[in-house]
Amino acid sequence: MIGRYCSVWIIVWSACAAGLGGCATQSMDMRSLPPETPAADNAAAAESAAELAKALASEPASTGAKKGEAVPLMTPADAPSMATYDPWGRLNRFMYRFNTRFDEALFLPIANGYRRMPLPLRSGVHNFFGNLGEVDNIINYALQLRLVRGLRSAGRLLINTTFGLGGLFDVAKKFKLTGAPTGLSATLATWGVHPGPYLVIPLLGPSTLRDGIGVVGDFGASHVVDIAHLYRGDLSWYLEGVNLVDQRANVDFRYYSSGSPFEYETIRFLYVRKRLIEDAGLYRGRQPQKTPPGVPAGE
Repeated sequence: MIGRYCSVWIIVWSACAAGLGGCATQSMDMRSLPPETPAADNAAAAESAAELAKALASEPASTGAKKGEAVPLMTPADAPSMATYDPWGRLNRFMYRFNTRFDEALFLPIANGYRRMPLPLRSGVHNFFGNLGEVDNIINYALQLRLVRGLRSAGRLLINTTFGLGGLFDVAKKFKLTGAPTGLSATLATWGVHPGPYLVIPLLGPSTLRDGIGVVGDFGASHVVDIAHLYRGDLSWYLEGVNLVDQRANVDFRYYSSGSPFEYETIRFLYVRKRLIEDAGLYRGRQPQKTPPGVPAGE
């Protein structure tokens, strides 16, 4: 037994020696580190800090602070509220669960089947509905007094309808006329209308009261203008159904895919904050007053 253990140890030591010998025969490239100069590095950092402090102190007028005083980056009044105005929370949660079950049972399987169709066909359908949406863009850009963008949308509608086979091909994009969708909600935001309470719309998902009104207004505008009489009779229902499936197929969102038990609160928070940021860029004239601290966003 002892002789067997000795034989094993001799084999192990022989293998280690052979490995070390093989490593010794390999050429090794050692990289040298730059010399350490802590004194010079500290002096350079102090000089940069002094220049930054001098630059901040030389601009008291732009920050409203007196010379020599520290400039606060953010005050408590500047911090956004973490709460969201959701007076219809019970109804919204019920509708959120309804949308989840409907999406998993029917809407998402249909959208996944639609994704398996050939890409040229899906692109044609998407471009077609995008071309019809240019009518809403023209109307709302005119109401927003953004005439240049309105003319841009009119040009896209004309080019894609004539040269793009009724909008199946986005020919205007080759002329650097890219699409910029807008709607009634953005028009209301342009003239200072607040988003209002959080609202979950059946099938469509997260929204606000103003966005819900915008959806109804855009829907009505499309049916009133009624290009080529597409929104008459049963054809209107088929078009709206295909449009909804196309929109769902182009959205990667999955209900409760985050695994968080607070997904409803997270989606509500992110949606309303995103809408408020977008509104700040749309508002014409005097900016609206900031939400006071402690007041839910959207109220």
